[in-house]
Amino acid sequence: MKQISQHYKSGAIRLREVDAPLLRRGGVMVRTHYSVISAGTEGMKAREGKMSYLAKARARPDQVKQVMQSLKQQGPSATYRKVMNKLDAFTPLGYSLSGVVEAVGAEAGEFTVGQRVACAGVGYANHAEVNYVPRNLAVPVPEDVCMRDASFATIGAIALQGLRQAEMQMGETGAVIGLGLIGQILVQLLAAGGMRVIGVDVDETRCGLACRMGADAAWTPSRPDLHEQIRHATRGLGADVVFLCAGAAGNQPLELAVALARDRGRIVDIGKTRLDLPWKECFEKELDLRFSRSYGPGRYDPGYEEKGIDYPIGYVRWTERRNLAAVLDLIARGRLDLGPIVSEVVPFSEAESVYEALSDGRLPGLGIVFEHTPTAAAPLPSTAPTPATTPPPLAGSVRVGAIGAGNYAGSMLLPHLAAHPDVHLATVATSTSLSGAQASEKFGFARTTTDYAELLEDPELDAVVIATRHASHAALAAEALAAGKAVFVEKPLALDAAGVEGVRRAVVAAENDRLLVGFNRRHAPLVRRLAERFQGRSHPVSMLYRVHAGRLEPGSWYLDPAEGGRFLGEAGHFFDVFAFLARSRPVQIQAASLAPATASPDDRENLSVTVTYEDGSLGTLLYLTQGGAKLPKELLEVHGGGLTARLDNFRRLDVYSERGHDGVRGPGPDKGQARQMQAFVEAVKTGGPMPISLDSLLDTTLVTLAAAESAATGRSIRMADLWTLDAACRG
Repeated sequence: MKQISQHYKSGAIRLREVDAPLLRRGGVMVRTHYSVISAGTEGMKAREGKMSYLAKARARPDQVKQVMQSLKQQGPSATYRKVMNKLDAFTPLGYSLSGVVEAVGAEAGEFTVGQRVACAGVGYANHAEVNYVPRNLAVPVPEDVCMRDASFATIGAIALQGLRQAEMQMGETGAVIGLGLIGQILVQLLAAGGMRVIGVDVDETRCGLACRMGADAAWTPSRPDLHEQIRHATRGLGADVVFLCAGAAGNQPLELAVALARDRGRIVDIGKTRLDLPWKECFEKELDLRFSRSYGPGRYDPGYEEKGIDYPIGYVRWTERRNLAAVLDLIARGRLDLGPIVSEVVPFSEAESVYEALSDGRLPGLGIVFEHTPTAAAPLPSTAPTPATTPPPLAGSVRVGAIGAGNYAGSMLLPHLAAHPDVHLATVATSTSLSGAQASEKFGFARTTTDYAELLEDPELDAVVIATRHASHAALAAEALAAGKAVFVEKPLALDAAGVEGVRRAVVAAENDRLLVGFNRRHAPLVRRLAERFQGRSHPVSMLYRVHAGRLEPGSWYLDPAEGGRFLGEAGHFFDVFAFLARSRPVQIQAASLAPATASPDDRENLSVTVTYEDGSLGTLLYLTQGGAKLPKELLEVHGGGLTARLDNFRRLDVYSERGHDGVRGPGPDKGQARQMQAFVEAVKTGGPMPISLDSLLDTTLVTLAAAESAATGRSIRMADLWTLDAACRG
């Protein structure tokens, strides 16, 4: 299928041939009929893409803040790789469309195949021939609404949510600053609700259109008597509510809004504009400034948008999905006329030239709509993988397939595989079409798919790299092992004991123990040097690992309970280092929570964990989220036999002994990802043992699970109670 996307690093916008997305639970597959260009939002993206790195940074101060935080904790090298990987991504464009349902996933039974729907959402309602859309971002289209008009439902919902935030009453006056696509729809909504409407825009043509759409008057801000005209139109009172629908780098729209608002009036910000509040004027009028968050409640909530968890109507009357339905109802009843707003309907095949004109400021009109010519439905990807036969002996390069190609895989795993002379990147399976196309273009995968079953069924594939979100790791690893593949799976291996048991059973049933989990820190050069200093010891060691994970950004997927949380996702790294240094198996785990039960989900993961090993060694992990933001992330100390080693955030290793002190500084915060992937490839190619034994992989996973349970219950947990490995899995 075809999809338009932007390569943010170069700014290039291309119509690419990509795989159809994968149908998932709780959503529908939609074949697009029409999709609307948001000249404001998408025009900004198109223009930003052509900027220099410095200009991009100035345009996105929020992203710069995240980069600075990463620099403090991760160092320049890792931060540079992450930033470059994000810049080197394909970004989907579009967020408002109409189409027909082609397939219905589990838990989306309110939809039927062939049903007409309007869809919303960045990353879902893309300018693409086929889209997967979660159930809460799709609504049925009434019979008497044409599909072209239905494609504007998301744009209309943005305007409608702004009106709801204003809490206006019939007879009040609303002033709309910025008469673009959203402003023109808002004019009609205000007029339909019995409000007086005044419009302001720099374009006289748009002012004229607003008057035809229901505005009582509309003027340009350059008109000398603008304020006098507005005072006259509002009977000397000023506007009850001023809506900021303009996008501007300067502060003029806000200053105009403050001047137009009446005493104790309201200003509702819908567009993206500068907001340097003139304190004196706002104070004297006691103005109320409000923000309107996109299409309504539910926006930016993964539980609502991705998982389909609705808000009860008794508590949240107008969610984003209900706003979408309300807009379609207004169109059906003739209260919202989109005909005069639609400037041009363009074949989707001409999308590249349209965006080129948009980025250069040459796009005429307001409502530009892509028409997607209906084609025969392509077969949808299967969601039921069938294990393949055991692959033949290796000949030549190691043929690798990857499931998942997100930011971590794209910056820390796939570059090392792509650069390896003995690796052939055969197939990448991703949940979205563009991420597969990006991975193919960036790393040289021979083919792409959105159906990972196709990858596992390939008899010529030697190894599979699994880099999806945490909740899927255990099941995917078990399926890949059952298919006879050598498997590298990013940590964690599993989020519960059932997941560990599923992997174990797959190893036994397939007689395939070719498994490696992404515990990369044991491969770090300075960790290796530290281990050498304690080599040949006859005494136990005491290990202290302090990890300052820091606070997560609100909305981070790590906070999703279904993904296990950050501790279960990350702590395996540190327990694996303990196992590597102790060279002994764990026997007991005791953990305590360092935060009250009433703390946030993020802060509840402040834990202290002590692991006792068979040789008497102790490993203590302090996993913290509440410390100072500038503190480097990791500090490891190892003590024993008159020797102390201190590893500071993978930058410096200091060793103290009776003979004195010596230290070595590494070339950068190298956490071992490159050496990890090299070791995996070598093991697959030669048929030698995996870099970490299966016992150790499962032990580390069980220790992580036991630590979380011990912290929750206060009980000490013995590994003997958790070891359920069959004899066939040992050795």
